[in-house]
Amino acid sequence: MSEEKPTNLWKEISASWDGASGYLAHTPAGAEMLMGKDPEGKPGIGPMEALLVGLAGCTMIDIVDIMRKKRQVPVAFEVKVRGNQRLTEYPYRFTGYEVQYLLWGDELQEKDVAQAIQLSEEKYCSVGGTLALSGPIHSTFRILKPGESAT
Repeated sequence: MSEEKPTNLWKEISASWDGASGYLAHTPAGAEMLMGKDPEGKPGIGPMEALLVGLAGCTMIDIVDIMRKKRQVPVAFEVKVRGNQRLTEYPYRFTGYEVQYLLWGDELQEKDVAQAIQLSEEKYCSVGGTLALSGPIHSTFRILKPGESAT
């Protein structure tokens, strides 16, 4: 008899305040992320920026995994994410997102990159699927030659 697969999974972090201007998030695996400022005044990431970081990381992991399966691993990969934050009423939430994918490589095929992005955005990226409930996610991509500037 096979065991039933769980239908839900709780994810958990904890966060602590340093008593001044810093807030440190901790994962069960031991990773940390500073929000606010550390005791020397060095800025951490903002909570809304952390949402954008989550989207970038989630979709990058998907795309690299898919491109590996296609035997087309980029030599470099960068994702730029912007969130359009409404500032007219509380909560100041995101209402839309823009994602720009930049991939460097000599052998990358446009159709394969487009398919990897589509699979991430429409099927695999949990963060994107969650954020899409608050507004549309629009994306573009560019394939560049190794060493070529993205600007």
